Amino acid sequence: MTTRDTLTPHDGTLRVLSTSDLAGIDITLADVVATVEQAYRTLAAGQSDNPRKLTVKPADGHSVSYAMLGRDGVCEVVAIKTSYKHGLDKGRAEQHYYTTLSIYDDVTGLPVAMMDCSRIGSLRTPAVSALLARECAAPDARTALVIGTGTQGRLALPFLLTTLPGLERLLLSGTHPQGIAAVRQELERHFPGRELELVTDLERAAGDADVIVATAGGHTDAAVQAGWLRPGTVAILVGHGLAPSTLHRADRVIATSEAQMRVTGTDLADGRGALPAVDVELPPVLAGVSKARTAPGQRIFAYNSGLVVTDIALGHRFAQLAAAQGLGTEVALWR
Repeated sequence: MTTRDTLTPHDGTLRVLSTSDLAGIDITLADVVATVEQAYRTLAAGQSDNPRKLTVKPADGHSVSYAMLGRDGVCEVVAIKTSYKHGLDKGRAEQHYYTTLSIYDDVTGLPVAMMDCSRIGSLRTPAVSALLARECAAPDARTALVIGTGTQGRLALPFLLTTLPGLERLLLSGTHPQGIAAVRQELERHFPGRELELVTDLERAAGDADVIVATAGGHTDAAVQAGWLRPGTVAILVGHGLAPSTLHRADRVIATSEAQMRVTGTDLADGRGALPAVDVELPPVLAGVSKARTAPGQRIFAYNSGLVVTDIALGHRFAQLAAAQGLGTEVALWR
């Protein structure tokens, strides 16, 4: 779990952490979950700041860029995350994506680190899904279904088992052989010996599942319908794979941020362009102020959209581990 420390160098240098630097850092899934949960709790307590992100997109839509500023009240750091994707008008192989996180110590006023943020995001998002699952799942939840085998799908099951160790059946809906192999590899790495069932009948699998995490890409044909879900199911949307009906016919709706859901979840709108109200957000649930599930048989829809405070907390944790291991390059940027 990330805490206040003496990370900041006193000579004004900046520790730059590359993709390979971050790849060499060992961090447990439980550590990631605890760090992300603490960030939400701190936000709920009013100790952190998470303003709305800024977006820039050219008229022809060939690229999109975001800037997200935030402050973590436990670590006492300020950070800005940038995200830039180019080639949206081309195939995936021709697209370019870069994301960075720059952290500053808000006590000393000195820089801490700048890092590639791709691994941070690849861990933060499934950790949030796992926290949503833990808070929303029915007490007797035993079966989990993951839809999609991309970056988010590959760690979805290990994180779910971290927060819901009572899960017995692990189902996967995917079509890409390399992605399926990667999901199996990650599951075996973190939970050796656990079996994975590859499913082809999505309707039947959704009907069996207590927890569904939809992580598929935008071109997927998968679309779980509300009528397929049995009472007590929680359906968590990260990418694609859930039909709008799972939201509109849910007994209860939870989101990491209702404001972000209304901006990024427009593809879920009904024929009038409307989205239902969110019953509760995740931060106060994790803080113990509110409850996600209020009855065992409720079908719950959960919307997972990232908040920069979680990136900041996890990025700070990686900076701690990198400093302890002597990783990164110190750059005298302001000399």
